[in-house]
Amino acid sequence: QVQLVESGGGLVQAGDSLRLSCVASGFPFSKYIMGWFRQAPGTERQFVAAINWRATHTHYTDSVKGRFTISRDNAKNTVYLQMNNLKPEDTAVYSCARDIRQWGGDPRRADFGSWGQGTQVTVSQ
Repeated sequence: QVQLVESGGGLVQAGDSLRLSCVASGFPFSKYIMGWFRQAPGTERQFVAAINWRATHTHYTDSVKGRFTISRDNAKNTVYLQMNNLKPEDTAVYSCARDIRQWGGDPRRADFGSWGQGTQVTVSQ
């Protein structure tokens, strides 16, 4: 059973940083592309970032490029999202996600099929 548990969210001011973590279990973590998504109230879930199984390739939505960094530690079954220079428009529930296929090399081609419950990130002015 796939389990994804996020942590690290909180209330911060614009310009601050946060690091989100997602611990995975129930599947061979090192074989899958992992990603982060976010959803603000009243909006659709939005892709944020993804990383391939070897951590050699990453992909970001344009609005976070240069501010957010996705990484992973396969020994710890954990994927991270370092968020710097946060803006009020980054406020959302952030969830990690897993590709439906193993051994995906290109994170842009991932098809995500499992999500965690999410962690709230709130950025004030």
